[in-house]
Amino acid sequence: MAEVLDTAQVQAALAELTDWVGDPEAIARTVSLATFPDAVAVVTRVAIAAEEMDHHPDIDIRWRTLTFRCRTHSAGGTTALDIELARRIDEIVAAQG
Repeated sequence: MAEVLDTAQVQAALAELTDWVGDPEAIARTVSLATFPDAVAVVTRVAIAAEEMDHHPDIDIRWRTLTFRCRTHSAGGTTALDIELARRIDEIVAAQG
């Protein structure tokens, strides 16, 4: 089972990500895209990446604003898998512009 990261580990990882916030409980990022179709395209690409990783974020869609929340439920908090998924989300968001 994945190990929950402590506060210092989470904060160090967040420093390397774009606009993520969080703690050992979970990490999250909210992004705004130019259009609703752009937002849906990002969600689709994140869904594909999540399936590849077998690790799925919570995603809230509000018109063109998306909030991603990553937490390893089986471990009870933020793990290295969440950090990796956040990196992939950052890449997808950056590519969408």
